[in-house]
Amino acid sequence: MNSNNTKARKVIYRVTTIIIAAIYFITGIGNIIPFPHIAHDMASLGYPPYFLLILGTWKILAAIVLLIPGIPHVKEWAYAGMMLDLTGAVFSRLAAKDDLIMIIIPLAVAILVTSNYLLRHSLKKI
Repeated sequence: MNSNNTKARKVIYRVTTIIIAAIYFITGIGNIIPFPHIAHDMASLGYPPYFLLILGTWKILAAIVLLIPGIPHVKEWAYAGMMLDLTGAVFSRLAAKDDLIMIIIPLAVAILVTSNYLLRHSLKKI
């Protein structure tokens, strides 16, 4: 693999990592505070209010773990947790018969997380 391709992949990995960490940190804060629209949205999906605190805490921890270098096993758990969160969001939205955009958003983030995860592993092989 040429060095330009490797550099580009590293940049894409770092940028997507920052985007994912920002998404998880901001929505985690929104769950913990909770932002009124997030609390209303979670209630409409049938989740109890205390679940926002649990989910928000996990999201913030996942965001932090992604940004800390040198903890590969903990990162694996963070990625797994993010995929459980995102696939759970997709299926919750489907069950609630939400608008298509509300299903596409967590699905798009799941694709971003999956891409980031695969990039991370491909860069470890270099």
